[in-house]
This record gives sequence, structure tokens and C-alpha cells, in this order.
Amino acid sequence: MNARTWRKSSYSSGQGNCVEVSTSDPGNVAVRDSKDQAGPELVVDDQAWSAFVGGIKKGVFDLRHTI
Repeated sequence: MNARTWRKSSYSSGQGNCVEVSTSDPGNVAVRDSKDQAGPELVVDDQAWSAFVGGIKKGVFDLRHTI
């Protein structure tokens, strides 16, 4: 695993219920749980990430439901 620079949204609460994102690996985006920084990372290519973020902005996903 590469050393990554992580960032999380300025909208994140102090409770740690967030994800962190890294674009340190060119062409890929890594996502992890901010509460488990040593845990697994989900890595997708930047086109898939852009499609995902675009879907969120268009309201494609129902964000009212949480796990």
C-alpha cells in the first residue's frame, strides 16, 4: 500500500462518522472509514469515482437511508 494523503469533508462531524478520500495514486481514488484508519481501503479508478460523485449530485442515490 502506498503512503496516502487523506482528506475528509469540512462537513464532517466530530463524531467520526465519515469517510476519508485520497487521490495520492494517480488515476485512482481511495476511500476509507475515518474511524478505522488502519482498516481496508476501497480503491476505484477516477472515472468511476467521478460517475459516483456525479450520481450523488444528480440525486440518483437515496441518501436518506443509512446502514
